Amino acid sequence: MRLTVFTLTFYLLFATPAVRAAPTPADPPRTAVITAFAPEIVALEAAMTGKHEVAINGTRFITGDLEGKPVVLFLSGVSMVNAAMNTQRALDRFRVRRIVFSGIAGGVDPGLDVGDVVVPDQWGEYLESVMAREDAPGHFASTYRDPVVGANFGMMFPKVVEVTGPGGKLEQRTWFPADPALVALARRIAPAAVLKRCASADLCLAKPPKVVVGGNGVSGQSFVDNAAFRAWAFSTFQARVLDMETAAVGQVAYANGVPFVGFRSLSDLAGGDPGRNQARVFFQLASDNSAAVVRAFVRALPD
Repeated sequence: MRLTVFTLTFYLLFATPAVRAAPTPADPPRTAVITAFAPEIVALEAAMTGKHEVAINGTRFITGDLEGKPVVLFLSGVSMVNAAMNTQRALDRFRVRRIVFSGIAGGVDPGLDVGDVVVPDQWGEYLESVMAREDAPGHFASTYRDPVVGANFGMMFPKVVEVTGPGGKLEQRTWFPADPALVALARRIAPAAVLKRCASADLCLAKPPKVVVGGNGVSGQSFVDNAAFRAWAFSTFQARVLDMETAAVGQVAYANGVPFVGFRSLSDLAGGDPGRNQARVFFQLASDNSAAVVRAFVRALPD
């Protein structure tokens, strides 16, 4: 039997509805604490008490208390699609009052170093783009209908993202904001944060790491280890940090009207490293630094 596009679309939308487990009234409102991959979750899970696991389509969600506050902790999975999918799963299943992302990232701002923890004011999906045709040797021009954002990088022209906002209206956005009150709380607890400087007894960072609050973060599907691309991301988006998940979580949070904030510790400099990329060397140190700040942040949250 041959399926038409209409028949297939009807089947996917109406014949096989997803089964969702709604939150129960007894479940307390929780802070969703998200990390992208396994090394990032270790310190946070170890600090939890009263843990209970719920598996949803293979994803493990851990409920319990972190620093005395009810949370649901889970891995988003690496990449924008995984992050968006599993964040929405958490919102559908649990009573989530806010979202906190913790993890590692590449540093873009030349004023930052490996080990630093960055808490941006807003996040953009900078790889949402048009791949333009070359209309003359070395010259590219976009004729795509959606507005482009900033300067192109070769054939790649970044563009706005379409999203249905909490009011049900289709919007075109460049940035998804972190919640101002959550950013303010991060700024308040930042000076007291205790961060690691050494990955081992004989492997330490050149400078003591610090917490930096404010500015822009960007996310996209690609791991970046390219100095020219890093410079473009900084000049075009004034990005301090880049990763592969946070802006997708920010978009889901925005669409659902849920407060959100992201903490990212630098494991490398996205191509600006002095020599080889440092992510394999410092990813656990960076993961632990982000977790340390997130724990202090959760501890300071109002009851």
